[in-house]
Amino acid sequence: MANSQEAHIEQVFKNQRGGLLGFIRKRVSRLEDAEDILQDVFFQFVSAYDSIESIDKVSSWLFSVARNKITDRYRKKKPEAWSDLGFQGKNEDSEMLMLEDILPDFKNTPEDVYARNVIWEAIEVAMAEMPAEQRQVMLLHEFEDKSFKEISEITGVSVNTLLSRKRYAILTLRKKLQELYDEL
Repeated sequence: MANSQEAHIEQVFKNQRGGLLGFIRKRVSRLEDAEDILQDVFFQFVSAYDSIESIDKVSSWLFSVARNKITDRYRKKKPEAWSDLGFQGKNEDSEMLMLEDILPDFKNTPEDVYARNVIWEAIEVAMAEMPAEQRQVMLLHEFEDKSFKEISEITGVSVNTLLSRKRYAILTLRKKLQELYDEL
């Protein structure tokens, strides 16, 4: 790698690290996970350095990769054992309802990155429109990685009520995003 490339990569790292870590940290509950994701983002940046066309696009590219890595992390996360909580949160087909159930499995081609960004924007709009109680449970459980027991302690709401709200939130998202999925 040429010295100018190394210097540029180092400069990008210094300039973008804090903002990226803050962005990731807001979406991931554990600092260790956020740092792992940040490392993955910069590894992908170094690997794809020659294919990034413009310096102006580096920042938005890094944040897009970070968002994708966060999504990938949540897709791989093992679902909490709901039966241990005394509730069978299942849909009509007797399958667990998780956010990952409504997110398609994408790779990292440009088309997939675009589709993932469109889906995330649609999810943000749909979540803004859902009742506050459902949105709160969804954010705390799926995006902040809190257990239902922890959420119950924070909110003072029973675990079964939280599970029900999460179920309705997933069903709401599934319904609102169905048209978008049909287009993709």
